[in-house]
Amino acid sequence: MSYSLNEMEATAKRAARGAGYSWGLAEEAGKATRWLCAHGLEGGAALARLLEHGLANSADHAPQTLGGDWSGGGMLCPLTAGALVSDLAGWLQTGPIHMRDVAVPIALLPFAASAARRLRSCACVECDGLVAVTDGSDLSVPDGFPETAQYVTVRLGGSPASGCTRKTRARPDPASWAVLNRFAHRTYAPATEESRLLGAGAGLSDND
Repeated sequence: MSYSLNEMEATAKRAARGAGYSWGLAEEAGKATRWLCAHGLEGGAALARLLEHGLANSADHAPQTLGGDWSGGGMLCPLTAGALVSDLAGWLQTGPIHMRDVAVPIALLPFAASAARRLRSCACVECDGLVAVTDGSDLSVPDGFPETAQYVTVRLGGSPASGCTRKTRARPDPASWAVLNRFAHRTYAPATEESRLLGAGAGLSDND
């Protein structure tokens, strides 16, 4: 199945919110997932893997300090860390940002792209020796980007060698789409007797 990028973004946003992220970070998750899908990557699968790590509800998964290497009390969440990379893009002009023990590091790429656009430069994301490069629009990323990374460096420089083919629709695999919808379902209000009566169908009335 394929879905519009708008539908993918909306589903990703609800899924992240259902997993416990704030609405602000959930919105970032939706935009990041859309960006990955638009660049031909499996953004839905990346977000599904991240949500199943269950990193939303603990400060342990955010950087404990912004001095030196960024690390948490547990595995670092790429949504939290990525939003900081985007917000603190100017820091990259003075040197790289280093992170340790990052979950689903491919989810950092949209935030590096945001920083690159703001600085009108290129940004590199190196994960355990594999390097992706983006100028904010184009992206080159090697095969085999790790599921988790012991060491990640975000820095300015490089140029996309061969950009990913841009896509206009998302094609998540059924298992990942089911995971996203399972988390998204948590944001829906449970049906009440009143809502059922106001919904479709005759309810208690009989028009025959």
